[in-house]
Amino acid sequence: MADEELEAIRRQRMAELQSNHGNSSNNQQDQQEAKQRETEMRNSILAQVLDQSARARLSNLALVKPDKAKAVENYLIQMARFGQLGGKISETGLIEILEKVSQQTEKKTTVKFNRRRVMDSDEEDDD
Repeated sequence: MADEELEAIRRQRMAELQSNHGNSSNNQQDQQEAKQRETEMRNSILAQVLDQSARARLSNLALVKPDKAKAVENYLIQMARFGQLGGKISETGLIEILEKVSQQTEKKTTVKFNRRRVMDSDEEDDD
């Protein structure tokens, strides 16, 4: 879908990072700009992939569970890069993806009881 654009942005960013590697005086500013460009790139890909209601749901999820929203965003971007998405994903499609991600990242809690045996005088073997 946006593979050519993504590769062009990636090449441009790598060239900028390599050219700025020797100049460390503006390193923090460069890192901040690179992070901002990456955020803009992610948002543009998500805007191409999701319809308005799905983006609203994803932004609401990001407010409550930022880790899960990030995982879903990564999943969607990965699918877009490999061309696995046919068109824009609706809210119901996003809900299905959320359920898949929830099942994969679900933490199972188990409680294990270690019962200690207490030796009673009645249970002792007669010697």
